[in-house]
Amino acid sequence: MKKTKTKKTGIEGALSTEATAGDWNRIRDDLVARADREGLIDVAYEMHDSPFGPLLVGATETGLVRVGLSAESEDEVLEDLARRLSPRIVRTSRPQITVTRGQLDEYFAGERRDFDLELDWQLTRGFRRQILQATDHIPYGETRSYTDLAVEAGSPRAVRAAGTALATNPLPIVVPCHRVLRSDGKVGSYLGGSSMKETLLDMERTGS
Repeated sequence: MKKTKTKKTGIEGALSTEATAGDWNRIRDDLVARADREGLIDVAYEMHDSPFGPLLVGATETGLVRVGLSAESEDEVLEDLARRLSPRIVRTSRPQITVTRGQLDEYFAGERRDFDLELDWQLTRGFRRQILQATDHIPYGETRSYTDLAVEAGSPRAVRAAGTALATNPLPIVVPCHRVLRSDGKVGSYLGGSSMKETLLDMERTGS
């Protein structure tokens, strides 16, 4: 006599579905880990919750390459990375990403003043990179003007170009372009919005 399979319902069915989903997740994680070990992933990224909304944290083997603010579209950030670096991008963690996420949490909690991270600068070149590397040395709680940075980069008249470099900073927060103000002391523009810039500056001024 042929046996008829019965469909699992209720809790038993839910558990069966959950186990299947868990199996697929483990398979995916194993495949991603293997691909990373074999050098098949050029850019890894994770999303990270922050007081300013979700941040996209991307890293190469060299180091942290991208911090996408919540004001930026996740899809657009990934498309830009695929076009400029490599289409081999996978959402998975790496030591650089884990360390970055921990340091970001400490920074937002007022427990960290300086980021200690390996940075991959390949998304910026020439004068723009010089401006951003100068920005990276602005101490916590201090500010500089666009003119100050242009002078430090060796091109005093290139104030507008300095502004463009800061506006296209691929590593906001970590490379603190929020610490750069207009010559009249006003906050100026910021990719995450002027309110976010003001909040970061206030947080640093008060030390919390």
